[in-house]
Amino acid sequence: MIDQVEFVVQAGVGGGGIASMRREKFVPHGGPDGGDGGRGGSVVLVADGKVAGLGAYRDGRPRTAAAGHAGSSSLRKGAAGEDLELAVPVGSIVWDGEQRLADLTEHGERVVVARGGRGGWGNKRFATPTRRAPRFAQKGAPGERRALRIELKLLADVGLVGLPNAGKSTLLGAWSAAHPRVAPYPFTTLEPELGVVELGYDSFVAADMPGLIEGASQGVGLGHEFLRHVERTRVLVHVLDMTRDDPLA
Repeated sequence: MIDQVEFVVQAGVGGGGIASMRREKFVPHGGPDGGDGGRGGSVVLVADGKVAGLGAYRDGRPRTAAAGHAGSSSLRKGAAGEDLELAVPVGSIVWDGEQRLADLTEHGERVVVARGGRGGWGNKRFATPTRRAPRFAQKGAPGERRALRIELKLLADVGLVGLPNAGKSTLLGAWSAAHPRVAPYPFTTLEPELGVVELGYDSFVAADMPGLIEGASQGVGLGHEFLRHVERTRVLVHVLDMTRDDPLA
């Protein structure tokens, strides 16, 4: 499961206004009738409970929303550019540098991370008593551009923690229908694994965390890469290997 990605988002540029003069039979001096351009599309992140990780963005390529459409004659405004909606897992935290933009903890929660540019004015907007027939219009404004970093913090009811090879994955497999990798050597689990535990008509979500080693809070081993996932768990279960000479050591 990919739980951290970085990529650039670019909102759409606004559509340009148009310089147009009214042309109708028997109306020799119709005046300006150029319409405004449409707003550029925005980039929106949407929390989706069906999305398990951030793997869709691991390639790091930029994501760009559509540009707004140009205005036209008869004061017709251009259509807005289509927003670009990007699905991310529930529990995603969105950063722009050191600024936290959003913490998406509910399914369907949305945040605009880059706003589309404003559409340019048509020449009708520039008409004045002393300038009755302007023959120029305004370009659309550029959309916002952001370099995003998205981190996933899993939302689980129970977090299984303990030393490497203590039996956390075995316990999760016995509790739930999950199939975490199990092997007789340390560090078999290299990323968090989720399982739904059924209890009659109720259920809860358990997360198997990679093994803790001394200094994990300072980043030793997998350190911060998975410790952030236990921040939101309601209960931590410390799994001990009772076959060790001193399980509490």
